[in-house]
Amino acid sequence: MSEVSEMKWSWIEGTHGMRNQVLDSLSDADLAFNPGGENRTLGDLFRELGEIEHSYLQSFKTLTQNFDYRNKQAGLASSVSKLKAWFETLDAEMKQTVAGFSEADLKKTVDRGGWQVPLDVQLDIYLQALLIFFGKLSIYMKGMNKAVPQSVKDSIG
Repeated sequence: MSEVSEMKWSWIEGTHGMRNQVLDSLSDADLAFNPGGENRTLGDLFRELGEIEHSYLQSFKTLTQNFDYRNKQAGLASSVSKLKAWFETLDAEMKQTVAGFSEADLKKTVDRGGWQVPLDVQLDIYLQALLIFFGKLSIYMKGMNKAVPQSVKDSIG
């Protein structure tokens, strides 16, 4: 793993760990929570995060990004164990992919549908997507009267 990849991966891996910590604190019943209005359920929010991770993983491999992928696995958004298993697979594949990046690879560009970013910037944008998820998640957790893990509070406030 390049030095830059290793540094960025440590942040991503830590953020994946925070996501897993939150999942460990939830039950399947919690995933049905919806704060109202046009919002999705908490389980759907996690499914969407997995679809976003999939999109970034594919962009790291193909240097093209789109957000078309939808995971249609039955019961995924209502099962903590299914979500955790899926994230484990995604995380392992992403780690393997990022570990293979050389310094030269990080200068390659990703086509994000009309604008290009270097691969090392794409890693940063993925981390930002994770932090946006945690902002949304903290609202759901507060709406459920569940404690937001300290690691999340320390990272996003």
